[in-house]
Amino acid sequence: MKDKVVKTSHKIHLTDARELTELDENSIDLVVTSPPYPMIEMWDELFESFDDTITTDIKNGNDWDAYEKMHSVLNTIWKEIPRVVSENGIVCINIGDATRTINGKFTRYPNHETISKQLRSHGLEPLTSILWRKPTNSPAKYMGSGMRPPNAYVTLEHEHILIFRNGSTTRTIQDKSDRNESAYFMEERNEWFSDLWTNVNGVKQTIEQNEDDMRSRSAAYPVDIPHRLINMYSVYGDTVLDPFWGTGTTTYASLLNARNSIGYELNPDFITSFEKRLENLSRISEAFVHSRLLNHKHHVENNASYDLEYTLKNYNIPVVRKQQKEMVFYTITSTKSSHIQDTAKYIASHKQYSSWNNSELPINISTTNHSLTDY
Repeated sequence: MKDKVVKTSHKIHLTDARELTELDENSIDLVVTSPPYPMIEMWDELFESFDDTITTDIKNGNDWDAYEKMHSVLNTIWKEIPRVVSENGIVCINIGDATRTINGKFTRYPNHETISKQLRSHGLEPLTSILWRKPTNSPAKYMGSGMRPPNAYVTLEHEHILIFRNGSTTRTIQDKSDRNESAYFMEERNEWFSDLWTNVNGVKQTIEQNEDDMRSRSAAYPVDIPHRLINMYSVYGDTVLDPFWGTGTTTYASLLNARNSIGYELNPDFITSFEKRLENLSRISEAFVHSRLLNHKHHVENNASYDLEYTLKNYNIPVVRKQQKEMVFYTITSTKSSHIQDTAKYIASHKQYSSWNNSELPINISTTNHSLTDY
């Protein structure tokens, strides 16, 4: 049978995310995003551009006033989410709380709590959230007075992935084959659907900005986060929205997983940085898919408790559940880019992966400057 070929579209609007008002109703299947974090110093200037009293509040010690104003800016985006997301579609927001000393007072600012309240106020239903460990933000396990009590502070090492549903029940997928082909391995399910992720490497946030530091400046989360969420909550061909695009990690994960995507970004420099990441995408895509298959093969071979009565028919690998038999993987064969006014658009061609040969990785990706743990 001839390998299946699909195309995906990826649009990046170089404009304020408040332009979500231009998106059609029910046009988005999944939201995966990480907004600027209120009360993290590197984002003060951005929030100030929307409300010029924020910096003054911080200087005058009115930190909670500044905090509320920052969240008010974000809320202009959140209120559009229920309109653009399809019925019972999922919304995933990666957010960290903030700690900061202002005028000698050290305080934690509960960003995840405030955003959760805002999303609920717009009619979104909360699901179980995920906590993931991001130890890169702190060089030590304590803050304050070292080894002497009582004035040290607990280190903030985790971030939240808030998960909400735009409705009251599970989403209906009309074509059963879409669900079957988009399935994931059992061991992936067991890892991904835990409320605590401890094996995701974070990216240290810094205030400096230069070409080599674009990902840090954007507070980009690792690609493994959108990769997991996209596979957990969407099927092939779905459209994923990231209203805070940054360096395009959500779009990158969407490309690797044959989903469409839409992003909003104010800084055009990030487009240049993103396009450099696309240079070897076809090779990386093949390694990415092959690694998932190879990891699964090793997993089932080393787990004697599995009753392996089913086979992944397209790749001749044993699987644990009947639901997994129809799984299909796609690799990227080409990408084309175009820039029209304030929109960058990428069209990717994906081909059903059929090069699996039951062996180690078929290519050497070391020359691509990417590794399989950080695409």
